[in-house]
Parts: sequence; C-alpha cells; structure tokens
Amino acid sequence: MTYPDLLFVPYQDTLDLLGVEDAMLVCEEVYRMLERGTVVHSKPPSFKLDVAEGFDNHWHVKAALLKEIPTTGVRMYNYFDNGVRNTVGALECARYVFLSDPHTGQGLAMVDEHWTYGIRSAAASTLACKWLAPARPRVLGLVGIGAMGTNALRCLASLYRFDEIRCTSRRRETREAFAKAWSSELSVPVRACDSVEEVVRGADIAVGGTTSSDVMTREEWLKPGSLFISLARRELDPDGWKRMDKIVIDSWEMNMRMPVFSAMVEKGQISRDHVHAEIQEVVAGSKPGRTHEDERILIHTTGMVAHDIALAHYLFVKAKAAGRGIRLPAARPPQ
Repeated sequence: MTYPDLLFVPYQDTLDLLGVEDAMLVCEEVYRMLERGTVVHSKPPSFKLDVAEGFDNHWHVKAALLKEIPTTGVRMYNYFDNGVRNTVGALECARYVFLSDPHTGQGLAMVDEHWTYGIRSAAASTLACKWLAPARPRVLGLVGIGAMGTNALRCLASLYRFDEIRCTSRRRETREAFAKAWSSELSVPVRACDSVEEVVRGADIAVGGTTSSDVMTREEWLKPGSLFISLARRELDPDGWKRMDKIVIDSWEMNMRMPVFSAMVEKGQISRDHVHAEIQEVVAGSKPGRTHEDERILIHTTGMVAHDIALAHYLFVKAKAAGRGIRLPAARPPQ
C-alpha cells in the first residue's frame, strides 16, 4: 500500500502556471465533457452554510467527478457578506479545491483557487464568443471593471483586436485609472464613460460584471448584431431577456438554484423554452451558434464546478512537473 503526499499549490504558483489562453482551453474541453455526459455532479449540487447574525459568514461547497481526466474534487469557499462589504472575490476569503484519485480515494492536492475562480468566471463565458459573437467585433463595452470585468477583458483581448473599448464603474477615478492603464497595456483606446448606456449603445460586445443588485443594462440599448455577456445577477433587465434573438446559458439546473434567475422564471419573464441552448451544446455543435449577422444574443453564466476542478487538476499536474508547490505529508501507519 502506498501513501502519496499531497501537494499544496499556493496562490502565487497558480498565477505563474495558469495563463488566460490555457484557462479558456481547459474550460472549453470541460464543456465538451459535459456534452458527452462524462461529468458527475454531487447531489445536491451545492451545500451552503449561511450564518448572518453576529457573523455574516457564508460557506459554499460543491463537488464533481470528471471521468475523462480522471479526477474528483471538492470546491469550498468561505466569505464575509453583511450587505455592505462582500469578500467573495477578494484574497481575504478562503478558497480551495481539494483533489483526489477517483480510483483509490487517496488525496492528490489542495489548490488555492483565487486566481482560477477569477479567470474561470470570465473564460467559461467569453470562450462562447467563438460561436456567438459578431464576425468582426470592433467596439467592446465593459459595465463594471472589478475582477470579473478585468478578467473578461483579458480573455476577450486574447480573441480579438478591438478598435475601441469603453468602460464604466461607480467611481470616476477608478474608471479613469483603468482606462489609462489598459490603453497602455493593449495599445487600444480605452474610454472611461459616465453611464452604462454610453458604454453599451453601439457596442458589438458588452460585458456586465458588477456586484450591484440593481438592473444595469437595458435591452433596448443593444444594437442589432450585438452580443451581451452577463456575468452576474441582474446585468440585463429581466423583461428584456425574451426579446433577445438567442439566450445561451451555462446550465439551466444551476441557474435555477440562483434566487434572481429562479424569480424571473416564477414571474414568467423567462422559461426553458426561451433558452436557445446551453453553452456545452453550442461548443459541441449539437445546437447552432450565431446564424444571422443581426441577431442579438445573450450569454448568461452562473459558474460550474466542473470547470473549477478541471483547472485545479491542470495546475496540480503543472506544479508537480515543475517542482512547484508545497508537499503535505499523508497519513501513514506508524513505523
């Protein structure tokens, strides 16, 4: 009997070992696995422990087995949210993926997932642009420039060379600093705008990635042929969803577990019949992507744990090969 040590892959190693394009490739392959039916999710698909009074503390736990790799993993994160301050995407919250060998049950690794969570949230949505975006997008609009918006920009900049990028945020100084930094980084004009409408009107691709509980973008602002990517709860007005030509989501089941989405279904603002496809179907070719240049298409994602586990396993393999990470001693019988 062998007792292999575990490998802990810390945050800095994840930054060094996982690039944007690699993350997008891993996420795309996971969609193909999902369409082939080789991913097994836990039942129920998520477990939550929320204690508000006196703590404002929230644990979320999800798990899946990816047969084709093969690996099994549990994703767990703990954050603070009192309605004013929310640390869900911040470094001070606890975020880890634990991996084990599905044939033996032996532990393999614990991977810090601050970077993989951030880049997965954007990569798993933006990769669908290859099938759903207009043929030559020239103008990109970013509604929100925190972690989600910034990572969406990183992913989209790997796919396209934009003529203009527009951005907005709550604070003028934040968006102006962002515009200056990314104009220099990409050698593309990045313009800070004072309103969401100014960002979205005329954009070929617009991304909503805010932490706001208010509706940010109105459907009537989206021009024919545009693509809107919704990374958060209420980025596009609910009544406008069914006026889009196509709606593509990552998972009906997982979105129905989200209060804002399920409330839209209960109110009759959207139904399963309004959804053209799940992203896995478009990626695998079982459902068509964009079929007309003037289609207005909505992509909405809530996130899937299979992506997180696949990215963690990718990092485990890379770290092991590069001699990176910290070895943690496994439990062994006393000598």
